[in-house]
Order: sequence, then structure tokens, then C-alpha cells
Amino acid sequence: MNAADYASPSATTAETLRSALGGLLDGLPPKQASAAVERLIANYRGTTPTDAPVLRDHSDVAAYAAYRMPATFEAVRSALAGLAEAAPRWAPRSHVDVGGGTGAATWAVDATWDGPRETTVLDWAEPALALGRELAAASASRVLRGAEWRRAVIGSGLVLPEAELVTVSYVLGELTPEARRAVVAEAARAGQAVVLIEPGTPEGYLRIREARDQLIEAGLRVAAPCPHDGTCPIEVGQDWCHFSARVSRSSLHRQVKGGSLPYEDEKFSYVAATRFPVEPVAFRVTRRPQIRKGLVLLDLCGPEEGPSAGLTRATVTKRHGGLYKAARNADWGQEWPPAGSETA
Repeated sequence: MNAADYASPSATTAETLRSALGGLLDGLPPKQASAAVERLIANYRGTTPTDAPVLRDHSDVAAYAAYRMPATFEAVRSALAGLAEAAPRWAPRSHVDVGGGTGAATWAVDATWDGPRETTVLDWAEPALALGRELAAASASRVLRGAEWRRAVIGSGLVLPEAELVTVSYVLGELTPEARRAVVAEAARAGQAVVLIEPGTPEGYLRIREARDQLIEAGLRVAAPCPHDGTCPIEVGQDWCHFSARVSRSSLHRQVKGGSLPYEDEKFSYVAATRFPVEPVAFRVTRRPQIRKGLVLLDLCGPEEGPSAGLTRATVTKRHGGLYKAARNADWGQEWPPAGSETA
């Protein structure tokens, strides 16, 4: 068996996941699904950490997967793209997903890198693991179908198998501060690369910022989204670092949230750090570009030192030639200037 047997193009992976989720709520009364989603939203947006799994039973898990899994998948895939951008010649051959639930991050990893790859999903909710295993079985990917789904208490005392990639997505906010530090420390010990993702709220950003400092103290270097390993230039309480991923809305999304748009934007904060050399971007677009007549305004995070250090705003006009066209096509979260673009 060779790597070609494991190939899983990103678009195909996303389509397969959407298809697998399509009939997930068949037989579950709409009101019950909506009620479960409303309770889960309150849990995930709340400020009270817990020492118990948020997903309690099959209706919880089915509602979570149908409602949240597409958004988690897109957010994690965007964060992983930042790591892949900083380490273009690297691909993980082993992956541990901490608190992986129904497996959105494993699908995102599979959409980012070809196999072969050993994958282990750890979660404290057996119903979530069971559904994750069921969804993975519907995939054409050998990596997903061969993943190991294992029950584990996510918190202090967690012991992870060593892996080239460890992901922890939308989990830190569920934990007490002590458990959060323990999980980040164990991820740093076990992983050659660690990617942490949280909701793109001020509180989620603060959890990522604290975890970023912890990863650096543990000897890892930041690969994305930051251009450097220095202190974050954002003044706490004034702003927060977050990004956006577009998600197609399902019928359950429209039922619970209302609205007519066929999509929504998932806001997230993240950090990717590694124990191997990486090539961080020189500048990162930190807000949606503002396109005006004849110019584009770009909010950027740049080097730790120098004339363009920290948070800056670039004004790109038509006189910048090809760079102006690149600015009009730039997106929130991308590197600047784009690789291969004109610089003058």
C-alpha cells in the first residue's frame, strides 16, 4: 500500500462529510434537535468550565454533529492551512485529536494532507466517539476509516501518545484553568506540531494567547498565525486576534438561527507551533480588507522588531501595480504580500 491509496482532496473530503451529515437527524424530532442545539450553544458560549462531557446522549451528539461539525471542520482546516503554509514540505504521519468528539478535526487534517497517517481521536463522551466512528466509516479515506476512537478524560492527568501532530479544537473553554494548562502542557510534550483552536471571541483569544505563551515556554516555535514568537502586540481589552471561515448553512442552521443566507462565517482564534523549523509569514492580514475606490486598506500583524513591527495598516493603491491587484484579492488571515506577487 502506498501514499496514493490514501489521497483525499480537500473538496472531496468536505463533500463527503456534508453527505454523511445529511441524514443524521432523520427520526429525531425537529424541536428536540433545536432544543439540544440551543443548550449546546449556551454551554460552548458560557464562562463556566466543566469537569464533565458537554455531549451527554445520542440526541446531543446528533444535533452537535449536524449543527457544529461543518463549522468546526472549516475553522480547523483554515488553521491547518496556516501550519501547512509555514511548513510546506512537511506532512504528519501520525495525528492525535484531543477532545475530538465526532471527529471534525480528523476530517480537516485529512483534507489538508494526504496519508498514510495513524489517527487517534480521544474524547470523554462515548456517544460522540461512536458517532464519529460511524461517520468516518462512510468516508472513502483509508486514514479516516482506520482511525482509532478512544475514550479518555480530557484534563489533568491526561497522557497522550507521541504524534507528529496534536490538535485541540474547541476544548480549552470547557476546562478549568488547571486542566487547561495540563492539556496544553501534555500536547506540547507529545506533539512535534500542536494546533489549538478556540472560538473567535475575546475570551477564546485570551485562552489561545495564554496557550501560545505556554507552548513557547515549552520550547516550540510559532508557525501561524503570528509572524514571530515574541509578545502579542494586541493590547488585552482593546482588541483580539481572530479569523473567519465560511460555512454552508444546513437546514438545521436555518431552523435554529433563522435568516435566509445560505452561509455563515465561523469566527475562530488559533495558534500552530512546532518543534521543527518553520517559515512564518512576514505579515498576516488580521482583518477583512477594506476596498475603496482606487485603494485597499490592509490591517497587518508584522515582525517583532523594525519599522513595520507589530500591528500596522498598509494602504495599497493603483500605483503599486500588481500588488494592488493582489490586495484586492487578499483575504482575512492570508499572508502579505502573497507569495510570488510583485512587491512594488
